[in-house]
Amino acid sequence: MFEPAQLRSFLAVAETLSFTKAAERLGLAQPTVSQHVRKLEAAAKRVLVARDTRDVRLTDNGDAMAGFARSILSAHDAASRYFSGSAMRGRLRFGTADDLAITGLPRILREFRQVYPQINLELTVGQSDQLYKRLNAGQLDLVFVKWVAGAKDGTVVQQDSFAWVGLEQTSLDPAEPVPLIAYPSPSLSRKLAIDALESAGRTWRITCTTRQISGVLAAVRAGIGVAVMPASLVPEDLKIITRRFDLPPVGEVDFTLIRNPLANTEVIEALTQTIAGRTLRRPA
Repeated sequence: MFEPAQLRSFLAVAETLSFTKAAERLGLAQPTVSQHVRKLEAAAKRVLVARDTRDVRLTDNGDAMAGFARSILSAHDAASRYFSGSAMRGRLRFGTADDLAITGLPRILREFRQVYPQINLELTVGQSDQLYKRLNAGQLDLVFVKWVAGAKDGTVVQQDSFAWVGLEQTSLDPAEPVPLIAYPSPSLSRKLAIDALESAGRTWRITCTTRQISGVLAAVRAGIGVAVMPASLVPEDLKIITRRFDLPPVGEVDFTLIRNPLANTEVIEALTQTIAGRTLRRPA
């Protein structure tokens, strides 16, 4: 009922929200992509993409079709590789920063495992600096970490800014130390937060130290203090309070994939391409 070529064009539009960018990604002419989407809408008997002169967005049916398209194409590609004898095999030791693991990354990894069922994916979740050390020690093949913008070579998946985060009812007295919720040292967000405060002449005190993003979020929600995290990862029930209390800017951050040059290049490239170009949504 649904042609793979049409599904690929639609999914490219769904992920880029642009017919032009979708055409560039697929190496097709823009009219061809538009035709594929129209034919898919005709086959589904539903409007999937709402478009006007200014923007492109998915309808509710389009959101549903995007999920089906990924599953259909994953199964299609896996079957093609299996019966052509080209199914990729091997082990991939993948490490990710814990706050990146609570975005859309698990769904992306699930899609990867559906497409490459014969790759043994081993997942490690931790802090960026620890993962990077394990990569250099040869204990991991690929890591997905947060670094100061431009600080490390690798594939940048997403760029963001660090932000101060608290409750809607958070109250900070400028004469009192800033109550800081942070990861243990060494930690990128901890170091940048403290450096920013001290450069601005603000005093601070650690009110909670935790090794997991779940602990950071729990402490912020309990009103114990404020934290620094990438703006795109701030949950909807918390607020960015940087301007409200004139807190100093912390800096830019890259979500970066870094590979072990001695590991299986083909397997690493497969996961890199699966993650790259995808927008990571904030946690619920």
